[in-house]
Amino acid sequence: MSLGALCRRPLAVARAVLAALCGRLGALCWSPAPLYLSLSLLLPLPGRRRVSAPRPATPADTRRERDNWSPTPTSVNYHFTRQCNYKCGFCFHTAKTSFVLPLEEAKRGLAMLKEAGMEKINFSGGEPFLQDRGEFVGKLVQFCKQELKLPSVSIVSNGSLIREQWFKKYGEYLDILAISCDSFDEDVNVLIGRGQGKKSHVENLHKLRQWCREYAVAFKINSVINRFNVEEDMNEQIKALNPVRWKVFQCLLIEGENSGEDALREAEKFVISDEDFERFLDRHKDVSCLVPESNQKMRDSYLILDEYMRFLNCRNGRKEPSKSILDVGIEAAIKFSGFDEKMFLKRGGKYVWSKADMKLDW
Repeated sequence: MSLGALCRRPLAVARAVLAALCGRLGALCWSPAPLYLSLSLLLPLPGRRRVSAPRPATPADTRRERDNWSPTPTSVNYHFTRQCNYKCGFCFHTAKTSFVLPLEEAKRGLAMLKEAGMEKINFSGGEPFLQDRGEFVGKLVQFCKQELKLPSVSIVSNGSLIREQWFKKYGEYLDILAISCDSFDEDVNVLIGRGQGKKSHVENLHKLRQWCREYAVAFKINSVINRFNVEEDMNEQIKALNPVRWKVFQCLLIEGENSGEDALREAEKFVISDEDFERFLDRHKDVSCLVPESNQKMRDSYLILDEYMRFLNCRNGRKEPSKSILDVGIEAAIKFSGFDEKMFLKRGGKYVWSKADMKLDW
């Protein structure tokens, strides 16, 4: 007799005894089958492995899963320079350094971001048009649209340094130009820090709006609502300019940038309450292009890349940088970004952002 047969013989005997017991119990029980089935589970078939119940997830498992998860850099805000020709009192990305990456290094980082899933890049500062009189940002815009073929390329600027020649050279590669305008009262602009001497910020805004129309660039307005403009009624002016989006932010404090001992700005005097912000929004609720963003929505729902191509984590009220994506790659750096991808989607961070899809009447 083989070894396998010897091993199976005691099991066969045990099953026979079990069947006999169940037969006797059948006389006493109406339904012996459940007992037989439950007892038979105690005697596994030859070659059959007993499967253990899955272990409940522990807090450590949850932390490991969170630490290993990386968000997709769908939309990135690249603040490639901190230098600016304005002195906005609430600025939260101040001129602490004059560093700007070499053009080719910046392109290398942008290509890495595209490979990681980036669909939209927004160039900001500082003032983007300060570097090489707009040539630097123009070359980046062209690279992202022509070489990387990104669906959306945009710029946020105060508009004071943009010339029509730039539109002629680079306008076809730009999807959206967002101009910062916090007030349609020049005296208020001066109080905020957006003064241009004898130049009118509002008149320049209308000129830029016309150039965007002529060179097929979607026009957007960004406004920071603060103590100096919270009572202003902007309905008529915004409707006349007719931007594709009017992004309205609540003044935000960032330790070390516009608040605290080591900050270059003192934005505390610009801060408004949540109730004040809601009243401003309610007064402009009939503006169809209005896109409001409270501090809660804004703080963690933006992927911010600084001049060294480091992701900035703002969750603790400061801008805590990761290591540069150029040194450690996208996946390693983005884990420390503090980016809330769910809030990004909830606030409408992903929208129709390619001018080819906007179907605007140029």
